[in-house]
Formats: sequence, C-alpha cells, structure tokens
Amino acid sequence: MTTRTLMQVFFWAGAALLAYAYAGYPLLVALVARVRPRGVRRAAWEPKVTVVITAYNEERDLRAKLENTLALDYPAGKLEILVASDCSGDRTDEIAREFAARGVRLHRQPERLGKTAAQNSAVELAGGEIILFSDATTLYRPDVLRVMMPCFADASVGCVAGRLVYVDPAETATGAGAKSYWGYETFIKERESRACSLIGVSGCLYAVRRSAYVPMYHEACSDFLIATKVYEQGLRTIYEPLAVCTEETNRRSDRELRMRVRVIAQTYTDLWRHRALLNPLRGGFYSVELFSHKVMRYAVPLFLAIVFAASLALARVSWFYALAALAQVCFYAAALAGWVIEKMGLRVRLLALPQYFVLANLASVLAFWQFARGERYARWEPIREGGENIVPSSKLRVPS
Repeated sequence: MTTRTLMQVFFWAGAALLAYAYAGYPLLVALVARVRPRGVRRAAWEPKVTVVITAYNEERDLRAKLENTLALDYPAGKLEILVASDCSGDRTDEIAREFAARGVRLHRQPERLGKTAAQNSAVELAGGEIILFSDATTLYRPDVLRVMMPCFADASVGCVAGRLVYVDPAETATGAGAKSYWGYETFIKERESRACSLIGVSGCLYAVRRSAYVPMYHEACSDFLIATKVYEQGLRTIYEPLAVCTEETNRRSDRELRMRVRVIAQTYTDLWRHRALLNPLRGGFYSVELFSHKVMRYAVPLFLAIVFAASLALARVSWFYALAALAQVCFYAAALAGWVIEKMGLRVRLLALPQYFVLANLASVLAFWQFARGERYARWEPIREGGENIVPSSKLRVPS
C-alpha cells in the first residue's frame, strides 16, 4: 500500500467516524425510536417529594431559588425542601435557615467532600418517595412536579429528567454556542428516551425513585452516572420535555471550558468504572447509546486530527484534499478569531458555532489528559458569572 493510499484511507475513515458521531448516531437513535418506541404509562399520582438543592457558596442565588421552589404547584404537605450545603463559607447556610419557618431544612456537610457526597447525605435524610435534584441557579416552571410525577406511575421508570432551557440575556458568543449545542443534545435526548433510556440527565432538574437511588462515589458526575445506576436495576431514565427549567449560560469561554473539562473528566472516570456496560451483549441498545453518545463524541478530537493530517499530506497531489485542508484551516481560524474578539470585549455571533465547537473538543482533550494522569474531581466549585471568588475546580489524585 502506497503512502498516498494510506493517507486516503485515514482521511475517509476519520471522516466516516466524524459523520457517525455527529449525524449517524442521531439518525440511528431516531430510527429506533420511530420503529420500536418505548412509551410511558402515565397516571395521576402525588407522592411525597423531597427537593434537594445542593449548594456551595450560593448566597447570590439561593433566596430566589427557594422562593421559586416554595411556589411550585404541589400539595404543601407532600413537598419537602432540603438544602445540602457542602461546607459553604458565605451566607448560604444563613439564608437557608431564614426559610426554616416555611419548611425548608438545612443539612450542612460536616466535611467538604463535593456535590455528589452532599447529594448522598441529603438522600439519607429525605422523607420523600421521589427525590428531585436541583441547583441553586436553576428556576423551575410552577408545574414541573405536576408533569413529572405521573411518569413514575410506570413501574419501569426509575428516573425522570426535565428540559433545561438556556437563556443568554447578555447575548454572548459563548452563550449562543452553548444554546446551539444544547438544542442538538436535546434532540438526541428525546429520541434516546423513546428508543431505550437516557444515558445522562441535566443535573439541575431530575427526579429519582428513593428506592432506586444508589449512593455514588464522591468524584462521580452524578447527573451522568445516575442513568447507568438506574439501568443496572432494570429501570430506565426518561425525558419529560414539559418539565421546564431555565438557567443562564456562561458568558465567557474560559469559564465554559473549565466547566466542560470538569464534567468530561468526571464522565471519563464513570465510563471507565462501568466499562463492562459498553458491551452490547450485556447492556443491549443502552450500550450502543453509551458508546455512541459518549465514547465516540469524546474521541472526535482524534478523528479531527486524523482528517486534518491526511488532508495536509494529500493537498499537494489533489485539489479535493487541498480544498478540504483549506476549509479546516479557515474553520479553526474562525474559532481563534472568535476567541480573540471575545477577549477584546466585542461580539460576533457568526463566529459562535466554530468557537464553541473547538472549545467543546478542546475540553475533551484536556479532560482526557487529566483522567490519564489520575486526576479526579471530587470537590465542587461552581463557576458563576459576576463572582469574586471564582477559582478552578479542586482536583484530587486518587487510585484508578
């Protein structure tokens, strides 16, 4: 085989893998959802619900969040609100105590161990049949419980995820990119839910049967791993698009990058610890979803590098590959220009998509490097706009 032929094989193999990761898998799961849909048998049901709000230094947003939660359309006697403070150092705990007369309970962790540990402890204290997990920055529509609880009338449902709607009041390039990306992810989630089960949820709005919740190790990405833990019990995680919450996007690319690196690094750990479920003989179509949606997506930087290198190698002998190489250079230049313009305090929304695409794939590379070095995220430092004490997430080296 000649060098030219080998480069052509690399180019087309890389292009095919990219096509599957971004288009082939969404088409596959959409086809399965259409040909063999799994419905949900909904029925009127009003179980006792515990809303767990995990918080670390959330004094800016907690008061509005508690007012929003207390205003939910659900019988007061069946709604319990529990704030799980991960050793907050600001006024978070004080604000939570101000709502004690209105039924809000505060659980302060005796030791700062991270978001997942705080959730584990809160579930032990919860009295609800259903546990709904939320973030302090997320606001719910009043009817979220009314539309989520009937799904649990189906005995095969262990977890219900709501629909997160990102808002970008500042109209930033990073926010525009995040909204476009999330719209694409939402399309896939809807089809995964109907085809088999979600493989992950939005951490700001999902509910789990108390009996199906399994305590997770502290460095786990709980909103990803919960779907796998539920599936291991023979249950599924479904998507309820009528249960809506809103949250602001990050306005700056550096903060969005840090957030995505943390989440992906945690997900690498979760995938590695549960790699047996990547075998379709064990997990069925769930394994196909898991491999396609996560492993293939996180491998995209490798496929991009292969296509780019092959394009450059073939550019001198073929105008087609020369144009392919030029198109890629222009795309990456647009992403770089978007980053530079953002640093200058300007906004060019036309560059939002290439900028966010490169940001998301750079996050995969950085997260894999951290995972390969044995770094694990356990402690949790939310990245908030306008905060004065925003620092990178703490990292803990632990055995694999």
